[in-house]
Amino acid sequence: MQRSRRKFIGRSLAAATAISLAKSPLNTTARAASPQQPTPQQPATAGEAEAQPDVTAGWIDAHVHIWSPDTTRYPLAPGFTPAEMQPPSFTPQELFAHCRPAGVSRIVLIQMSFYLYDHTYLIEAIKQHPGVFSGVALIDHHDDQLVTRIKSLAADGIRGFRLHSRGDAHSWVNDPGIGQLFRTAAAEGLAVCPLINPSDIGFVDQLCQQYPETHVVVDHFARIGLSGKVETDYLQQLCKLARFPHTYVKTSAFYALGKKQPPYDDLIPMIRQVCDRFGPQRLMWASDCPFQVQGEHSYEASLALIRDRIDFLTPAEKQQLLRGTADKLFFA
Repeated sequence: MQRSRRKFIGRSLAAATAISLAKSPLNTTARAASPQQPTPQQPATAGEAEAQPDVTAGWIDAHVHIWSPDTTRYPLAPGFTPAEMQPPSFTPQELFAHCRPAGVSRIVLIQMSFYLYDHTYLIEAIKQHPGVFSGVALIDHHDDQLVTRIKSLAADGIRGFRLHSRGDAHSWVNDPGIGQLFRTAAAEGLAVCPLINPSDIGFVDQLCQQYPETHVVVDHFARIGLSGKVETDYLQQLCKLARFPHTYVKTSAFYALGKKQPPYDDLIPMIRQVCDRFGPQRLMWASDCPFQVQGEHSYEASLALIRDRIDFLTPAEKQQLLRGTADKLFFA
């Protein structure tokens, strides 16, 4: 769990497939084509949020944070202050203003660190917008009631649990609580979602060896490219995780990786290499809003990189990356 997004962008990295895609022999024109576009939805008011058309027809954004400016009703965890809430507000309605015009109709909400283990706001959003949101929770793997807590959260719409490396990923490998988390997630059909630095990939590799039946979703390419350069050796380590058939990667957080400038074409070779190893069946696009919609960055630019700018996937393969994978893991 991170104290602020500034640390996500600024933290020093030093601190910190067995199933490959069989490419369809289609012509270049077909590969460069965009997938069939979902019908854009207009942002709804709070009272309209449930009255949606078929949400399964749109794209899925697999990673978004939301929070409320009302810190009285939704208090921040100890150690956090409103000054760390940047932007000061990112509610579901503010999210819809960005995603619905782009044809994104379902979203995986990631618990924000401001709230730590209090998932009230996230779970309320899931219940207020049925079928629209799924959730990934933060959880204390040292909790004596860990299994009970996992099952309780799953009953409220949580489909994954986030692990955040704070330079301690090496300790996960032999941690009894981490082992319990991985085993319970596998038994319950839930995912474990590590947010790691590139130097932590080896520890996730060991966990995948120990718990090969657990669905593991690596956030943001394991933050390869955070330094401004896509490090080849770390990318090779990430691609080695493809030998575990239940391991997935989020193609996300483009604003924070490589040159950190739209249209993010410098990230295309990394996306291609990861896609060649994992296949679109184990990749999922995500914006990492609201951080993707700050400054010169935009929601459309993130989506367009996958939808329009890469030329090595068929329209059907793009649909898998933009909807199919996340649908299977977080909404099925």
